[in-house]
Amino acid sequence: MSKIGIIYNDAKPIACRITNELKDKLTTYGYDIHINNGSGGILGYPSLERPLCHTSIDQLVPSGFTKDMTFAVVLGGDGTVLSAFRQVAPCHIPLLAVNTGHMGFLTETFVNQLYPAIEQVLAGNYEVEERTMLEVRLFRDNELLWEALCLNEMVLHREPMTCMCHFEIEIGRHAPIDIAADGIIISTPTGSTAYSLSAGGPVVTPGVPVLELSPICPHSLASRALVFADTEPVTVFPASTDRMMMIVDGNGGCYVLPEDRVRVKRSHYKARFIRLKPPEFFHVLREKLGWGLPHIAKPTSVELP
Repeated sequence: MSKIGIIYNDAKPIACRITNELKDKLTTYGYDIHINNGSGGILGYPSLERPLCHTSIDQLVPSGFTKDMTFAVVLGGDGTVLSAFRQVAPCHIPLLAVNTGHMGFLTETFVNQLYPAIEQVLAGNYEVEERTMLEVRLFRDNELLWEALCLNEMVLHREPMTCMCHFEIEIGRHAPIDIAADGIIISTPTGSTAYSLSAGGPVVTPGVPVLELSPICPHSLASRALVFADTEPVTVFPASTDRMMMIVDGNGGCYVLPEDRVRVKRSHYKARFIRLKPPEFFHVLREKLGWGLPHIAKPTSVELP
């Protein structure tokens, strides 16, 4: 019996309702359905009493979600999609992302189009788009303290954000660079349209094999976003005397002390998006962010969204 997974945002009543309806429908088709909520991929936030919330990358895979699963459906917004990929990427399971949130930048379809989309996927009429993910690890005296898989970005900043941070950063075998800023962002091409974009970083199309380093409110005009090959790992040495906070995908993270080291590299796991039609990144930018829209009046023959 073929297996299909469902991951949903259990904080949204519509996602809960659709999950139950979809489970019943797919069960009548003869599929073995496995369900997990999106909170299963949440990394957790540290506290002064519990400075680390460590769950190894492979331990986030839900029960029943294995490499022989045909595909999984995720019902929620972008946060749920990010959480879902942390759960299923180690098993190479493709995800059909269905928007029940607001922006839905990472989602493929909407709730009112769910069942036609499911029929299309069951018929095998779809493509799989693979996107780069990162493995983020925190070390202290060469001991692994914390790790996470992420699709968008890793952010490292000081507590509180109003204080200046100092970083020494090694990218591959290049000479170390020094940055003074409120924080830094290391992002994938997918994450280039998230926090990195708000911090002044460039938009990178998903298929380009690069990573991006963006300072947050840098102290120098010379400190600007840097794009480099994703084959080059990054090591960040905090050069401030106080602890910092590391956040992954805006979801959870850990404290970073001055003696710690943060290492970021491209993961061998991929985020596998189910696409119901050939991916068109510029259309998504135009539809979700208003990118490339005419800034002056044009003839009515020009197609607008």
